Amino acid sequence: MSDMSELKPESNSKITSGLNYFSSQLTHQHKKLPARSMKVHTPHGDFQTPCFMPVGTRAAVNCMDGDQLKNAGSQIILGGNTYHMLVAPGVEVIKSLGGMHVMMNWSGPMLTDSGGFQVFSLSQNKKICVIDESGGHFKHPESGRLIHMTPEISIQTQKAIGADIIMAFDQCTPEAGGEISALKAMERTHRWLRESIETHEKNNQSDYGLKQALFGIIQGGSYQKLREACAQDLINLPLDGLAIGGEIVGFDMAKTVEIIQWVKPYLDQVPQKVRYTMGVGLHPQDLIDMVQEGIDIFDCVAPTRNARHGALYHGSPVKTEEGWVRFENYSEKGRLLIKKAIYAQDENPIQPDCDCYTCQNHSRGYLHYLFKQGQALYSTLACIHNVRVMQKTCEVMREVIQENS
Repeated sequence: MSDMSELKPESNSKITSGLNYFSSQLTHQHKKLPARSMKVHTPHGDFQTPCFMPVGTRAAVNCMDGDQLKNAGSQIILGGNTYHMLVAPGVEVIKSLGGMHVMMNWSGPMLTDSGGFQVFSLSQNKKICVIDESGGHFKHPESGRLIHMTPEISIQTQKAIGADIIMAFDQCTPEAGGEISALKAMERTHRWLRESIETHEKNNQSDYGLKQALFGIIQGGSYQKLREACAQDLINLPLDGLAIGGEIVGFDMAKTVEIIQWVKPYLDQVPQKVRYTMGVGLHPQDLIDMVQEGIDIFDCVAPTRNARHGALYHGSPVKTEEGWVRFENYSEKGRLLIKKAIYAQDENPIQPDCDCYTCQNHSRGYLHYLFKQGQALYSTLACIHNVRVMQKTCEVMREVIQENS
């Protein structure tokens, strides 16, 4: 492998580390469960799974900068949603600033999504977005100009973003349309996947000369035969990882677990490929449930969104006698609602056993005051805590997997 200094542009040199390739290696397998740990290498460094990705939809994780994310234990983030980056600031501005890593001053690995979910969401209003066989066609929310999102444009935009892991363009499967709708979405996703692969294989590097990994997305809604057919197709394609998507994933956790169990026999045929459930992470226990089924990575906006609205995770991951992990809730649903008046004069941290910056330095009373006053500092301190709890949960799972491998 060549040294990165020979491969990357000068504008990226201050934050790029490692060698210019992507690889994933299964390092530990739990002896009794599908739970596992992988070492993943990217041009921006390595990360160990299981791991949670905080979400920076618009090129920023809400209320947290790169140092705060790292100090909270984040190894990889989801940075810059393709749809939102096309809308603002636009591809040319992103490229002029050296890509998403430089824009965000984030030196670690990064994943970005294809914009498929946003096209699906916008298409609920036909005046804003229409989906056809070529892709999604939507109006710019400010200028009104028409933007075409095709597999080729999605991949090209992700190359301008410069993430280490990019996603094939897909149509998120709706739950309301029944099996016929799910089948049509899956068939369209298969066609778009092949177009995404074709575009990516013409040049598998970002616009900054760094290798990018391409992940495909297993669709099929809540229908076992469709999910299995999609998984069978994807494992035979030149993809670096496999994601599980759809409107139901992450929203209904019981169904999400069932879907994973449907496709796991196919995923097991390619054990060295990273497995990703999209939009999972409303509660720390959700991560534990995913890893128990053999999933490696996940992302969700919920930890930072909950924090900003006053819901702070209140509990800790604990090792069980059976050799696994559970999240012990310290209060109802594992959440402390900081707006409650009972915390106005509370000198305790959110939770004494938490090692995050917020719990080590600030009281519930102070956080209550900041929240009630609408102070921006509240959101930063709250987000630091919630993200840290998610990352601590992943750390404990990695320890248990290694101890029981």
